[in-house]
Amino acid sequence: MRNATLTFLGGTGEVTGSMHLLEVSGKKILIDCGFFQGRREDSLKKNKNFPFDPKTIDALIVSHAHIDHTGNIPNLVKQGFTGNIYSTIATRNLCAVMLKDSAHIQQQDSEYINKKKHLEVMQAVQPLYDIEDVERAMTHFIGLPYERSINLCDNATLTFYDSGHVLGSAFPVIDINENGKKTRLGYLVDMGRKDLPILCDPVIIKDLDVVVMESTYGDRMHDKIEDAENELRDVINNTYKRKGKVIVPSFSLERTQELVYFIKKLLMKKEIPQMPVYVDSPLAVNITEVFRLHSEYFDKEVQDILVTGDDPFTFEGLHYIRKVEDSKAIQFDTQPMIIISASGMCEVGRILHHLKNNIEDPRSTILVVSFMAENTLGRMIVERRNKVKIFGKEYMVKAEIATINSFSAHADQQELLNYAHAEEKNPQFYLVHGEKMQAQVLLEKMQKEGISKVAIPKPGQTIQVTG
Repeated sequence: MRNATLTFLGGTGEVTGSMHLLEVSGKKILIDCGFFQGRREDSLKKNKNFPFDPKTIDALIVSHAHIDHTGNIPNLVKQGFTGNIYSTIATRNLCAVMLKDSAHIQQQDSEYINKKKHLEVMQAVQPLYDIEDVERAMTHFIGLPYERSINLCDNATLTFYDSGHVLGSAFPVIDINENGKKTRLGYLVDMGRKDLPILCDPVIIKDLDVVVMESTYGDRMHDKIEDAENELRDVINNTYKRKGKVIVPSFSLERTQELVYFIKKLLMKKEIPQMPVYVDSPLAVNITEVFRLHSEYFDKEVQDILVTGDDPFTFEGLHYIRKVEDSKAIQFDTQPMIIISASGMCEVGRILHHLKNNIEDPRSTILVVSFMAENTLGRMIVERRNKVKIFGKEYMVKAEIATINSFSAHADQQELLNYAHAEEKNPQFYLVHGEKMQAQVLLEKMQKEGISKVAIPKPGQTIQVTG
């Protein structure tokens, strides 16, 4: 019997497009199937073409609902995948709304771009999948609770543990029993942080033999999460004094709910003035409803709020926007306000229209609270480029650019090191989900602290998990 292997197919040397292939007992099991995000042409090519025949994949394990881990699932099913998709119950419910939103945005953006481009020169843009593909994909999902094992095949079982990253996020642990040897593979991507609002802390799993671990922030430390509230307060107050708008590109999942939670706390303490707050994303509205369905994932602080009958995601002046006409109306309102809109990396969706209308206004602030991958519009804004392109047109960056890194739901360097040191079996570590520099810095730091069995896999590299 051949040994189990793991091939690193995406999210290696980069933070988007997570996808890895585990082969065990003659079965092919995919771990995550995410969208690659970056330059439009590169993204389309990578997302459209799988490095394997989807018909040959027996099962898919999903760690959490972020699009860089799930966005290509409907395309996988469209191209012939027929197996089970394993996730937590909350992840399954989130994917039901997030993947439909992805299909809808692809359709909208392709129509908008095709209308604007000179099609005699540039080929028309087509969405990778539609709503029907999403609905077909959702029939393959099997929702599992934390710490309840299920057989993947004759010699492998799957167990999910709380990763504390976003609602329903999990560390998939796969127990393999081949050739008379037991091996425990842990997929620790994406790893949450201790003491984040709303969610519980990540579970520490100490008995792993092979660890695939993220390195997103492997080269830096985050500010304390307590600092995020104060920094948010200052950005809001300073922008309000200029009579400008605070534009927040935000992930619809988790970051938007965190922002709403913090703004409510600031208002209750009267540390910011009353002003309209718009969550302008049908996806974020739907996700907030999913949050309300899954209070069992919340930490004690939020549980205590719920006991009083209060809603942590509602307050006076907060408006959840679904309709396009309501979103357009915001753009003509000149009063100070806060607009939280998808997507987090400023690549698609309504955020592009809000940026287009405000990025040249020196009174306004573009507030970045999420990681921005290379070659995305969000990264260009963080880098404070003088000019950026939005919908193919160049705009001068005159708005204030502010960043709050303490919001991050990813573990920083020290938190990753603490987790690695907690392992008791001296496992082999493989660093993924990080840009090359971040992964290299973390590798050197781990080695310096005595963790010698650590490597950075190359895209397409296959390693032996057992043997």
